[in-house]
Parts: sequence; C-alpha cells; structure tokens
Amino acid sequence: QPSPNFNQYVRDQGAVSDQLSRRQVREYQLYSRTSGKHVQVTGKRITATAEDGNKFAKLIVETDTFGSRVRIKGAESEKYICMSKRGKLIGKPNGKSKDCIFTEIVLENNYTAFQNARYEGWFMAFTRRGRPRKASRSRQNQREAHFIKRLYRGQLPFPNAERQKQFEFVGSSSPTRRSRRTRAP
Repeated sequence: QPSPNFNQYVRDQGAVSDQLSRRQVREYQLYSRTSGKHVQVTGKRITATAEDGNKFAKLIVETDTFGSRVRIKGAESEKYICMSKRGKLIGKPNGKSKDCIFTEIVLENNYTAFQNARYEGWFMAFTRRGRPRKASRSRQNQREAHFIKRLYRGQLPFPNAERQKQFEFVGSSSPTRRSRRTRAP
C-alpha cells in the first residue's frame, strides 16, 4: 500500500469550501504599497484611496477553508470584494461564489498578495491613484499587488495597551564620565 501524499491532500482540501470548521474572522485595514492609502469598499466601488481610520477602510476578513483562502467584506458597506470575469474588482452583497474568494499569499518581503480563487494568476491590485488595476495584467511580484495588514485605528492591539505610558526623555543633571572625557579643552 503506497504512503499517502499529505501535500496533495492539503492542496485538494484547500480547493473546496470547508463547511465544518469554525470560521476565523479578523478585522483590519489593507494598506496598498503603490497608492500609500488603504483599500476601501464603498458599495460596488472598490478603491485604495482611504485614509487611516476611514469607516469604509475597515475590512472584515473571514476564512473559507483551513488553508489561506479568505473572503474580504467592507464592515460599513456590507459588500464583499469580488472579481468579475473581465478582471475588475467589484463589491457584491453575497460573497459565497468562488470569484469572491482570495488566496492570501505572504511574500518574501513581508507584504501580502491576494490571488483570486476562480481566476488562477489574477491578483487584487491598485494603481498609484488608488484605482483597481485589471487583474489579468497583475502579477504576484508587482508592487501594485502588495498589501500590508494594519489594525483599524482606534482599536487597541493588546488588552493592557491603555495602561502603556508615552515615551519620555529623562534628562541627566550631571555630565557622565564619557561626556567629560570627550569634551575639547
């Protein structure tokens, strides 16, 4: 009896939606490397022109499988980021179809790229002005498809963060041995 191929099993299971596992839901913003702004979902329209803390830039990211496949929904607009068959990003009220599922790829430079699950090789990408770039012209290694996950402004990263003090400079009244030694006569 041949040994089971675990890598093949993970690939096969990652390709189908998982109905049994508990969904992991995260909230954050996606910072676009090219536009220098955050991705926002305002109804059907998706752009990368939002400032930090904008209500439309708050995204709810939920897992689809035990792998790295996710659905991205705008918290304010309640629309999912989806890709049309022409490679355009659009907002849809229902994110169940395969064109609304993206594979999250963490790159060597610590940026994240989002590849569409239906259209292999098509990535979510934005121009310098924050407009969605046609997915058929986007590649994983291009700056336009690179994003950084950031916490939504106002949200505390740690439970005890409110107790954290601001950094203060403490002055010294007398010069140290080293500073006395290095002074010119």
